[in-house]
Amino acid sequence: MAIIKVTEDNFEQEVLQSPIPVLADFNTTWCGPCRMLKPILAELAEERKDCKIVSVDTDEARELAYEYEIFGVPCVVLFKDGAERKRIVGLQPKEEFVRLLEEG
Repeated sequence: MAIIKVTEDNFEQEVLQSPIPVLADFNTTWCGPCRMLKPILAELAEERKDCKIVSVDTDEARELAYEYEIFGVPCVVLFKDGAERKRIVGLQPKEEFVRLLEEG
């Protein structure tokens, strides 16, 4: 499954109402670590069918960034059953995101 671009208009449907866990990557286009994280999450999205991975540009979705208290990017938030479970701030190796999914 490819990474899904999420905006303020479809966040509720794609993330909060998702029947499977969601890793939401809050990022910006100008952030170097954010760009480095993209291929890691794309690989994970292809390997894992038990979750959904979405991308939220915080410059375009400022209200979501404010609501979820995203103060640093990249910030990957695990949502399950419509609620935040855990988060990772900063660039991390793929294994950390796998662990996040398994522990969340």
